[in-house]
Amino acid sequence: MRAPALAGLAFVLSLLAPKPAMAQDMPAPPQAAPAPYVAPVPPPCRRVGDATSGTGEPQFIRIAPDAAARLAEIGLDRAEIFARMADTAIPETMGCWAMPAGNFDSQLISVGMAQWNFGTGSLQPLLDDWRESFHSGHRYKQARKAFAPVYGKLLFSKACRAVPVGDKCRAAILAAEDATGHLDPVLQAELTALFESDGMLQVQTDHYVAMLDQVRLDLLRVFPNEPITPRKVRWAIDTRVQQGGLPADEDIARLRAKLAAMPEADRWPRLSAIVRWYGALADTIDQDGIARDHAWNVARWTCLIDHRLIDPEQYELLSLTFLRSRTAIGNSGRWQALTFERRAKIILGVGSVSGVRDGECS
Repeated sequence: MRAPALAGLAFVLSLLAPKPAMAQDMPAPPQAAPAPYVAPVPPPCRRVGDATSGTGEPQFIRIAPDAAARLAEIGLDRAEIFARMADTAIPETMGCWAMPAGNFDSQLISVGMAQWNFGTGSLQPLLDDWRESFHSGHRYKQARKAFAPVYGKLLFSKACRAVPVGDKCRAAILAAEDATGHLDPVLQAELTALFESDGMLQVQTDHYVAMLDQVRLDLLRVFPNEPITPRKVRWAIDTRVQQGGLPADEDIARLRAKLAAMPEADRWPRLSAIVRWYGALADTIDQDGIARDHAWNVARWTCLIDHRLIDPEQYELLSLTFLRSRTAIGNSGRWQALTFERRAKIILGVGSVSGVRDGECS
């Protein structure tokens, strides 16, 4: 019979036909390739360095001779002072003299190559010194109107120059920021013009040189009768800029006693534990500024440890950095991982900070 024969043929063909793939039999979709690394591009700005004035005068910024003599004791001549300023500015402002920022970190306004800010009281003295540098109320008002015609009166008001900043100033500045802490474009432009001006470059340099004098004392306290190497200088500068100074004598003595008593077998595992601490901290929910950096850093720093490519000075500085990073209390510790990675990059010459990668474990 024809119909049953056709049905039988259809059944046989169905057994021979390829089966539709089940979900578990399907090949895994190809993994997306990781995005290629792209180094951050600095914005157009007046770059930190031994600048030429707006009228073309080279090296117009003054450094007091007595301060220059003291800083020479730790290897900082004029060229090195400006090189260290540029180093400081890279993680703070991508190398710019101004780059103002709003209240994203609860500091109200941060501006300038060391991110002087209202929250810590470091910005107010710069405003005072710029104001006083004119030695004339008339000239000061002319300059203020030229650089900051809209917000200048507010920025230089008594409330904004007070430490802590006055309520009236705080309210007015917050009103000029959006909900995420971004500055009103006019306020941003005026702060940029002010902090890129010749007069404010001099004020910023004066304050940075005064800070370097404190770094000199820090180094002489922490490393008495030891060579003050360029690495130590750069490390101490970054610690003072971000955290106000090096660890206390008591804490340093405790750490050094533990390092001296540590068995040789524990030396590298202990250092690995510090890198794991940084990596675990960076993976927690409330650490910022390290998303583009921490995985790359952990891999390279672990490689350096595994290949024993860390010298005794680096070992001690990393241990001191771990000690100090645990006390970074801004926003209840929100920046501790960033604090550690900044110093570790300086110490090791290998690291990524704010997406800027240097060095490699070769």
